[in-house]
Amino acid sequence: MSDFLITKANREDLSEILELQYLAYQSEAELFGSKDIPPLKQTLDEVNKEFDVGTILKMTDDTGAIIGSVRAYESDGTVYIGKLMVHPELRRRGLGKRLLNEIEKYYQGKRYELFTSTRSTDNIRLYESVGYKAFDEKAVNDELVFVYMEKV
Repeated sequence: MSDFLITKANREDLSEILELQYLAYQSEAELFGSKDIPPLKQTLDEVNKEFDVGTILKMTDDTGAIIGSVRAYESDGTVYIGKLMVHPELRRRGLGKRLLNEIEKYYQGKRYELFTSTRSTDNIRLYESVGYKAFDEKAVNDELVFVYMEKV
């Protein structure tokens, strides 16, 4: 496995990160049989707004291509982590775990919160493996239920 580098994303990286997001979230869409999920509808303008209020990390391969990313922002002592993604061809190699550990370093000593679909068993297993515990569930509609997880 080549060495992957995790650094803070620049504004110039955001369109490439959004392209990766569209690719990476296809598997989530398949869980619901619908492409009508927020990560697949997000715009570059919205990603720019997230960049302005939080931290976006990128993981690059040895050619400089972005193969992973995660975002976070802090509010009232809680760090909200989202859009953890790894290129589909590079999953199951611990890269998501590395990205999560890295974003937590930017906000040390805080409470971390994230959410995923109850159908995303791989995601839930990953989050539990690094210390996250479910504390709430919210139904978005008949098909989609989010599980909220925290790490303190």
